[in-house]
Amino acid sequence: MKQYFGLGLAMLAGTVIGAAAVSGLHAQAKPPVYLVTEIDVTNPEAYGAEFAPKAQATIKAAGGRFLAIGGAGGVGAKPVTALGPGTPPKRVTIQAWDSHEKMNAWYNSAEMSRLERATYSGLILAARITLFAGSGAMSPSNGSVR
Repeated sequence: MKQYFGLGLAMLAGTVIGAAAVSGLHAQAKPPVYLVTEIDVTNPEAYGAEFAPKAQATIKAAGGRFLAIGGAGGVGAKPVTALGPGTPPKRVTIQAWDSHEKMNAWYNSAEMSRLERATYSGLILAARITLFAGSGAMSPSNGSVR
């Protein structure tokens, strides 16, 4: 009888420890933040040669990842199409960052400020920048958020 009691107690303890470990690991997983930029470029050739490669290098060095690059003025950029009324921006990028703090550190860096000052002087007419936090994974079967 003592054997069964000891075995049952060991199984219960293992289950509790396993549940605590899974809960702890799940709590550590923070969703990424996404940065969407929509840019109206005045000179796509100069933008693609002067600004885009330098900005992309600073983003990658700071830990950002490009999920999509589209529009005029960049290597490998694909066309941007408007699905609703209005015209699409000339350039769009979607970036993923591990945290809001990492993205802010990159965006407020001296190197990025120098690049932006040089660019806004003649290559970019207007820019719209949107940041949002991810809230879950997409289900591959139906595209819904879990």
